[in-house]
Amino acid sequence: MDVIVVGGFLGSGKTTTIINMGKYLAEKGKKVAIIVNEIGEIGIDGDVIKRFGFDTKEITSGCICCSLKVGLRTTITLLAKEYKPDVLMIEPTGIAFPHIIRNEVELMNLGEEVKIAPLVTLIDGSRFKHLMKEVKEFAMRQIIDAEILGINKVDLIEPIRIPILEASVQQLNPKARVILLSGKDTGERFESFMQVVLPDIKEVSEKPQVAATGEKFRPSEPQETEDSIEASGVGSYAAEFAIKDGENLSTEAARELTIELMNTIKEKVLELNPEFVGHIKLFLDNGLETVKQSVTIYYEEPQEDIIKSKEGAVPTFKILSAVSNVDKGALKNAVNSSVQETFGKRGIDVHKARHGHNHEDDHKHEHGHHENKQEHIQRIVSIKGRKE
Repeated sequence: MDVIVVGGFLGSGKTTTIINMGKYLAEKGKKVAIIVNEIGEIGIDGDVIKRFGFDTKEITSGCICCSLKVGLRTTITLLAKEYKPDVLMIEPTGIAFPHIIRNEVELMNLGEEVKIAPLVTLIDGSRFKHLMKEVKEFAMRQIIDAEILGINKVDLIEPIRIPILEASVQQLNPKARVILLSGKDTGERFESFMQVVLPDIKEVSEKPQVAATGEKFRPSEPQETEDSIEASGVGSYAAEFAIKDGENLSTEAARELTIELMNTIKEKVLELNPEFVGHIKLFLDNGLETVKQSVTIYYEEPQEDIIKSKEGAVPTFKILSAVSNVDKGALKNAVNSSVQETFGKRGIDVHKARHGHNHEDDHKHEHGHHENKQEHIQRIVSIKGRKE
């Protein structure tokens, strides 16, 4: 089993890239599993990935590089034993230190059949100068620790600026391999990226074989665990709401509602930090289709995706917000008040969905409690086999 960690700051395009990687590997006959880590108890990216037919295991309510190592070990062990994937991809939250996660997997001693791929860190090239202004120290840590640096969203960058950006990134980490990427381009450029990540990947004609990764990257020396969430300076808040009579909400109405809601939240966040970077994601499912809206920086208009709902879906609304240099309490108030205002205008009844634990103060709990919460969450998230 090859294990690939794909990190990068909030909004760098990790989920889209992992979906593209999964499709690429599946086309070569590989069995793929994905672990998704998000802050807060509400998972959004895992929902999106599942709808593309991949098996996911969500680790929520913490960051796997600082507070959920036991949960990560349990998840990987279960996946390796029960599902036996050829490739396991791990998508950490954008405010994790990916190299700590990669090193932690190596230290698990999972056996010779488990190969660790070079650490991939994605950089949103279209926001690079803003990242260096808002979260420079944290972003630098992610960049310096990487073995492969993917400059993502190059389709949003003026061509004349790309070589300058490449040189700047390479200067920050001279040892890393720098590659250009775009979620819209899965052709030759993406093929080259995959060959760097998994140089010995081969198509499977009959029975899937475990792919080797070529050169073995040695982990750095063990180091004391650091709270990456605190180090990032990012305030985060996630919530899930049940929608009464949500099945009567058309997809067009859901689009209008989520756009208005995103703009309302954005206005309030701008009052807290006029030049924020991060990721605000809305996920409204009317039972038939899901409308997703996202914003990753202060000047961006809401970016929309519409995805077919999974069978048996019930109307729900999820939000995940993580914003630079904003107090968590203030962000929570901005989000909750925006939700009530926007849904209230339309006479739609929404209320917080109930969960087994109260996770709103995630990183104020003791280390041991994180691990207990993790075991609970892993039990309620199912893994479904990929249809052959």
